[in-house]
Amino acid sequence: MTAEVPTGPLGGHLDDDDYPAYTMGRAAEMLGTTQGFLRALGEARLITPLRSAGGHRRYSRYQLRIAARAREIVDQGTPIEAACRIVILEDQLEEAQRLNAEYRRAAEGAGPTGAA
Repeated sequence: MTAEVPTGPLGGHLDDDDYPAYTMGRAAEMLGTTQGFLRALGEARLITPLRSAGGHRRYSRYQLRIAARAREIVDQGTPIEAACRIVILEDQLEEAQRLNAEYRRAAEGAGPTGAA
């Protein structure tokens, strides 16, 4: 059985968290923020939007979740640069914990490795 190539305007990207589907205006509207806030997140290198053929910024759902987290922290009174650093560190911690759990599972699956 062969896999079918998805067709349609999104080409099967409806479930792709990394697909840059949202314009800057739509992203700002969804987050309840300004386009300037999204530009500031880009300048702080928290998120790097992809560019359309015409040069317009496009955001993915993953980037919108990151931006929403940064906005929560900024809304609590934290400067944007510090909020971006916090989000980056949270993301790194989550990835490290995921890898650690993966290594533990692999080690448990291997069993004891020594002669008694």
